[in-house]
Amino acid sequence: MIAFFKLIRWQNLAIIIITQFLIKFALIDTLAANMILDGILPEGPASYISLQLPFIDFLLVVFATVSITAGGYAINDYFDIRTDLVNKGEVIVGTKIPRRRAMMWHNILSALGVIIGFWVSYRTGYFWMGIFFLLVSGLLYFYSVIYKKQFLVGNIVVALLTSMVPLLVLVFEMLAVYNYYGSELISLSTINVVFYWVAGFSVFAFLTTLAREIVKDMEDFEGDRVYGSHSLPVVAGIRVSKLVAFFIIAATIILMIIMWALYIKDIISLLYILLAIVLPLVFGILFLVRGRQAEHFRTVSSIIKLAMLTGILYTLLFRFVIDKGLSL
Repeated sequence: MIAFFKLIRWQNLAIIIITQFLIKFALIDTLAANMILDGILPEGPASYISLQLPFIDFLLVVFATVSITAGGYAINDYFDIRTDLVNKGEVIVGTKIPRRRAMMWHNILSALGVIIGFWVSYRTGYFWMGIFFLLVSGLLYFYSVIYKKQFLVGNIVVALLTSMVPLLVLVFEMLAVYNYYGSELISLSTINVVFYWVAGFSVFAFLTTLAREIVKDMEDFEGDRVYGSHSLPVVAGIRVSKLVAFFIIAATIILMIIMWALYIKDIISLLYILLAIVLPLVFGILFLVRGRQAEHFRTVSSIIKLAMLTGILYTLLFRFVIDKGLSL
């Protein structure tokens, strides 16, 4: 059982669950509580939008996301046995879990996620949305087989899929809202506020994941080089890879400061952003610049992962700031 949880990377799955719960209850719910329906004012009293996606449907979205992701981790380890032996010195698939069973878990988890994805899409009245879950499952499979070994393609695919985790919650929430109220009662500017906030977290997830994937490729340089991977470090070298990762992390920091200055502006958020997100990323840059061995890059990867977690935890502070009227 322990080997199974290692296979599906339970820590990463836990972060996905936390992310989707916080996006729904700390971010979207908070913004919805301040969104007024069109046509109500000034003739009548304010009427605020309430979210309409049933909790069971939200849980189904989370479960489908986690299930497909877990299946992706299983198939990734299935195809990475040789490189993992070089890079890590040990593997789960082929030792603690037979290869055939790892493939079985991939098939079960991926199929379950796709089926649930189609089911929750049907329940919301948009059955075609289930195609998204099918495409993601396919992308994760081909990532392990093909994309991972291609120059930057695998890094971008993983970063894009990670950025979709918060957006997926927004899509299903907004579909349910439109079904209940009708599009004529909800102004485009009102919905845009929610979209911009969720999109901001998605961009943050994309950039930090892209940087982390490049750092992980530096960590796995030896195995990738031996077995013919065309990762950025193998093709362009460690020094160029460091430079690319550095600019991505620096761009992330700059964008966060710009977003605070333009849209957030309260001092509590600034302190949190600087201490809980920017400071770890700065330490990550310092370790990255000085890094020489796989252990150093593993540390950088862990630091970026920590910043990703503190980034999504900002939604809790966001709710507090909005509820207390400390910010626009």
